[in-house]
Amino acid sequence: MNFASRVEKIPPYLFVEISRKIARKRAEGIEVISFGIGDPDLETPAPVIDVLRDTAGDLPNHRYPESEGLPEFRKATADWYQRRFGISLDPEKEVISLIGAKEGIGHAALCFIETGDIALVPDPGYPVYSVGTWFAGGECHWMPLKEENGWLPALEDIPEDVARRAKVMWLNYPNNPTGAIASIDYFDKVIEFARSYDIAVMHDACYTDVTFDGYRHPSFLEARGAMDVGMEFHSLSKTYNMTGWRLGMAVGNADMINALLIVKSNLDSGVPQAIQHMGIEALNTSDDWIDERNAVYQRRRDKVLAVLDEIGLEVDPPKASLYVWARTPEGFTSGEFAEQLLENCDIVVTPGASYGDYGEGYIRFSLTIADDLLEEGLRRLATYTGSR
Repeated sequence: MNFASRVEKIPPYLFVEISRKIARKRAEGIEVISFGIGDPDLETPAPVIDVLRDTAGDLPNHRYPESEGLPEFRKATADWYQRRFGISLDPEKEVISLIGAKEGIGHAALCFIETGDIALVPDPGYPVYSVGTWFAGGECHWMPLKEENGWLPALEDIPEDVARRAKVMWLNYPNNPTGAIASIDYFDKVIEFARSYDIAVMHDACYTDVTFDGYRHPSFLEARGAMDVGMEFHSLSKTYNMTGWRLGMAVGNADMINALLIVKSNLDSGVPQAIQHMGIEALNTSDDWIDERNAVYQRRRDKVLAVLDEIGLEVDPPKASLYVWARTPEGFTSGEFAEQLLENCDIVVTPGASYGDYGEGYIRFSLTIADDLLEEGLRRLATYTGSR
């Protein structure tokens, strides 16, 4: 049987391989503790679950939903953006529901990329930016994220001929996997660049509300002119611990939103309506809940940083995201060091090279691990001696 080249050229999704490694260890009777996957271990807020119970029996929710989402959900999203970022959105034309942000990000390439077109993709970065591009028949030009640049793409390093062929630029701040942040000043530069070359800016903003030390991250759409060139993807997964419910949204330029609606309405049937009602409740939740949740992650972050410092790994303490991005010891690739931690300490971390060539030399720790497992995992990590 012959498969399409788009399937054969894609490497296995990195978390699939992590899961296989964990399964092999556990088959040997070994308890493995995973810092590998950014899937919140904390519960979805109880009032949000209550709404699902209340609406699951409603007959209209048993039928096909609309791809663009319930008007009430889109209004709740617009209201949240106004309250959170001071951004005014038309819920009819500038908001669309997603079956999780990953779905929208994957489909977005079909709106802009044709065979041979270029997408500007961060490296290291979330794999779906590149995979969506390849599925659409496009090519990736990698934008290196380097420590000396604060993990921001150096726009001036993008070759002129590449910029002229590019249709899309992907950005993600707060960043996965590095935990880096971006300022409005940087977004201003991106908008100027995008206007110069007629490039659509796609901003993955799923971690804006996982922040520490009192920091608040801006939306890309707060920058002047962003609505002319951009679309932002957000999700309830990380903000409200709703990864399993698959609910997100895209907001921004009305023409871009409409293009995404055309793709989605032909390829999916939208988010189940009862889950959208959950989202409405979540978006109306008090910010106090988010602050309390972030305090849990901050406490975990600080414990991870303390042990990494103890064993001599270099790290820039993150102000946001669910991750700690640490430099590997000298003489190790990221894969070699991750393997050593698995074999010698029975803990799983994600090799930086899994996110791209420029992720080499780093490993990622996720903070989405129950406190008792975190303590045991860090106890094991503290036994690392530095020998092969």
